[in-house]
Amino acid sequence: MPSYTFTSEQLTDILNWLRPYLPAQLTTVTPRTYNLRYTFAPFTGLEPEPEQPNAAWHDPKLARMFQDEKADRPVADDAEYELRSIARSILHDVYREARIAWKNARHVAQLREVVGDTGDLWKAHQQAKSAVDAAFTYLRDPQAATEWTSAVSRLIDAQDTYRAAARAFDTQAQQIARVHRDNFHEEMLGYDEALAAAGFPEGKAWDICPVEEYGYANDYTVAGQAKQLIAEQNEHVAKVGRLTGQPTT
Repeated sequence: MPSYTFTSEQLTDILNWLRPYLPAQLTTVTPRTYNLRYTFAPFTGLEPEPEQPNAAWHDPKLARMFQDEKADRPVADDAEYELRSIARSILHDVYREARIAWKNARHVAQLREVVGDTGDLWKAHQQAKSAVDAAFTYLRDPQAATEWTSAVSRLIDAQDTYRAAARAFDTQAQQIARVHRDNFHEEMLGYDEALAAAGFPEGKAWDICPVEEYGYANDYTVAGQAKQLIAEQNEHVAKVGRLTGQPTT
């Protein structure tokens, strides 16, 4: 944001010039040491994106010298044109800040539409992962040797539940990742911050990959992690079976 030098009276004049063109959501303009702070009423993200009105380009109060000359209007002094230049910059900055606020509101609004039962799916995935870990850990217990086939069978059942829960979560997470991607801009909210603003502060614990990672056999997705862990477990169980003569199923 550029710095400006003007008096409070000049700022009042500038804001009066700009008043017909300012976004409706602008509530306050507060002077700071070198520039201004703009405060907006909350955007919903559902209204049209704020755009500077074209009429501002044709307003004589904001015109450059060559525009006055071309329109055969009286030419003002340099100080006047400097003030008009500041006014045009302020208008540009206002709409830049308004668009940032609007884009972030749209991000949040779209998250509210797609999150749905992601929290429940994450909990189901976590519980299924814990059950797989417990079933696999039990195979190392001496008691497991007395019921090896049943113990391995329970592990397989737990793996199936874990795999299904991971895939279900990824299906929902992919939609969230797409919203994050579609709302990317330089001043965007962080993913966790956007989820919290949408009413899901617990979303910071969700394992959501970039949208490009989904749809492939990728170890970074939750389903990919499940696939990798299950393969490692099955390889271990098979090796134990080969070395001990125990059946693996």
